[in-house]
Amino acid sequence: MGLRALAVAVLAVAITGSGATVAQAEPSPSDINQRIDKASDQLEDVVESYNAMRLSLAKTKAAEKKLAASLGPAKEALEVATAQVGTIAAMAYKQGQIGTMNIVLEGSGTLLDRISVLDQMSRSRQREIDIFTATARNYTDRQAALKSTQAKQTAQVEELGLRKKKIEADIKKLYAMRTAAYGSATESGSRYTGSIPSIPGSAGTAVRYAYNAIGKMYGWGEDGPDRYDCSGLTMAAWRAAGKSLPHNAAAQYSATARISRADLQPGDLVFYRSLGHVGLYVGGDMIIDAYRTGEPVRKRSINIMPPYGYGRVR
Repeated sequence: MGLRALAVAVLAVAITGSGATVAQAEPSPSDINQRIDKASDQLEDVVESYNAMRLSLAKTKAAEKKLAASLGPAKEALEVATAQVGTIAAMAYKQGQIGTMNIVLEGSGTLLDRISVLDQMSRSRQREIDIFTATARNYTDRQAALKSTQAKQTAQVEELGLRKKKIEADIKKLYAMRTAAYGSATESGSRYTGSIPSIPGSAGTAVRYAYNAIGKMYGWGEDGPDRYDCSGLTMAAWRAAGKSLPHNAAAQYSATARISRADLQPGDLVFYRSLGHVGLYVGGDMIIDAYRTGEPVRKRSINIMPPYGYGRVR
C-alpha cells in the first residue's frame, strides 16, 4: 500500500470515529469521495450548531444587559418602600402600639367617624406594606434572574469554545484527507465573469451579491466579505438588500415564509439535509451556495441533494 493510500485510510477511520483496523486494499476514488462527503456533512452540522449557539449567546447577552439596567430602578423603588415601612414602624413605636379602642376613645367626632378614620389609616398602611413586599420580591427575583442569565452565558461560552476546537480539529483532518487523496488540501476558486441576471427589487440585490461571492472560499462561522459558510452567505446576500436574517440555516427557515418549489423565485432560499444546509436560488433550477470547507462558493444545480424545503425572505 502506498503512503498516500495509507494516510487516506487512517484519516478516514479517524474522522468517522471508527475503531476498525486499516484495510489492506487501497480505497477506490469513489470510496474516498463518499468518506469526504460524509465528513463534510458532519462538519457542516457542527458549524450550523455553532452558529445557532452564537445566536443564543447574543440573546443571552441582550437579556443580561436588560436585567442589569432594570436592577437600578428596582433598587430605588425598594429603598423608597423600605423608608415608608420604616416610617410606619416608627409611628407605631411612638404610639406604643395602642389598640383600636384607645384611639377611638381619645379621638374627636362621632364614634362611627373615628372608626372610619382608623379603618382608613389601617388600609393605607397595609397598602404601603403590600408595596414594600411586592417591590422586595421584584428586586430579589430580578437579581436571581440576572445571576441565572450570567451562569447560562458562561456555560454557553465554554460550549462554544469546545465546539470551536472540534471544528478546527475536524477541518485539519479533512484537509489532510484531501491532501492524501488528491495532493491538494483545497480547491481554488475563480470569480464569476458571466452575466448576472437583472432582477428587480431587493431580491435582485441579494442575487447580485451571491454572484459576486462566487469563487470565494468557505469559512466556518463567517459571513463575508472574503469567506462564508452556507447560512453566512445567504445572510450576507440579504443583508446587502436591507433584510436581516439570522446566521443559522434552521433559524433562517423559521424566519422565512414557506413556499413550494413551483413558486420559487430568484432570491428565495433552498434548504437541505434537515436544515443542515442552505443556498440562494438564482433561477433556472440553480442555486449559489457555500458548501463545505476547502471549496469555493459555487453556482450549482438545485438538485445537488434532495431539498428539504423553500423559504421566501419577508
